[in-house]
Amino acid sequence: MGHEALRQPEIFERVVATWGQQVVKPDGDIDRRQLGRIVFNDPAERKKLEALVFPYIGEGIKRQIAQAQEDERCRFVVLDAAIMLETGWNNVCDWIVYVDSPRPIRLQRLAESRGWDEKEVIQRERAQMPLTKKASRADFAIDNSGTPEDVARQVDRFIQQLEKQLRIGSMEKSLSSSGPNSSVRNCS
Repeated sequence: MGHEALRQPEIFERVVATWGQQVVKPDGDIDRRQLGRIVFNDPAERKKLEALVFPYIGEGIKRQIAQAQEDERCRFVVLDAAIMLETGWNNVCDWIVYVDSPRPIRLQRLAESRGWDEKEVIQRERAQMPLTKKASRADFAIDNSGTPEDVARQVDRFIQQLEKQLRIGSMEKSLSSSGPNSSVRNCS
């Protein structure tokens, strides 16, 4: 949703007004890497960006969860956000899953997928809650250092646990609640 937020005309204009044309690529889109270099080097600049995009993202999360809840085929919703705990977006979640991998693997994957070097990763990590604190707040952890099949098995186990809890919760709710307030939000 962060990419989408930067494409919103009002947010785009405010980003350009704040940081200038240096954050606009030749194709007219925001240069996220250049903007990242600016905001992750200065906490005050990062706070300015967060003030512009976080309200849009937060409302979008709520809207998408509400849409998913209206679809009876939707068993649960996954919210993937590196800064979920820092922003309070976890408040719309019933469960938090922490996905972990050793630092060398994280660095390699971020270099391959986003082109970030170690310095860029360190700058972004400084803006986040320490990983140990995130892990301690999670309801479930997945070790993402193995093969895709290893990760899939862990995800399957988590889903089985979720489904079991939902069945138990559904039975409890049917005994103690009637009406529209018995809907369930499930995010990880």
